[in-house]
Amino acid sequence: MMRLPVGLQSLVIQFAAVLLTAPLSPLLHILFSYQAALWQLALAQGTIAALLSMLWRQPAWWPPLHFGFLPAVLLARQMSLPAWVYLAAFLLLVLFYWSTFRTRVPLYLSDRKAWQGLIPLLPETQSFRFIDLGSGLGGVPFYLEPRFPQGRLYGTEIAPAPWFISRLRAGLKRSRVTFMRRDYATLDLADFDVVFAFLSPAAMPGLWQQAQTQMRSGSLFISLSFDVNARQPDQVVKLAEGARHTLYAWRM
Repeated sequence: MMRLPVGLQSLVIQFAAVLLTAPLSPLLHILFSYQAALWQLALAQGTIAALLSMLWRQPAWWPPLHFGFLPAVLLARQMSLPAWVYLAAFLLLVLFYWSTFRTRVPLYLSDRKAWQGLIPLLPETQSFRFIDLGSGLGGVPFYLEPRFPQGRLYGTEIAPAPWFISRLRAGLKRSRVTFMRRDYATLDLADFDVVFAFLSPAAMPGLWQQAQTQMRSGSLFISLSFDVNARQPDQVVKLAEGARHTLYAWRM
């Protein structure tokens, strides 16, 4: 299949699933004299959409979204919610996911296993500058801060809501972590000794090119879950079973 932006892929998938579901009701009626309920057709459409998403090899979080989309719309219609609820939900999604359709990097938070796995990769005594690209709610730098008092820790996040929450948390904690609301692609990675990223497979080729171009010799690039095909990692840290819990590190 040709590659389209994931947003357009999803639109194609939803329409294709609707078209494939449309003959189902008359077919069931002809063959079995059975009249399918609207909610059953919605579930069938969601199942087909999820299967098409997997066939198109979309990221793992997309098939559940495709499965639930039409049933959620149907449920919302039956609940007769006021119009402002839809507007509020839309604005909330915008604030949290912002330009995901362009960057193809959703809000997907790392866990404590990943935070713990970073510790042996970082300098124990010397000062260093660390940045988390797509820092979300700030979990990574907040966890590292008390363990590396000699480190200068940064996070950058483009979505307004996660950035605001991380800034608020930093203020309440009186944290030294600096959170920037910037697209990591606009940063100069030469300013940092350690660059950590937990993004998506779609973002890795561009980020790897940026890291090769900008990062200084001896600096460290770390990716959670997502490898790059251009070069074998210098270190691989298995945190648990599956790629979701694997750290890949490259010495530049």
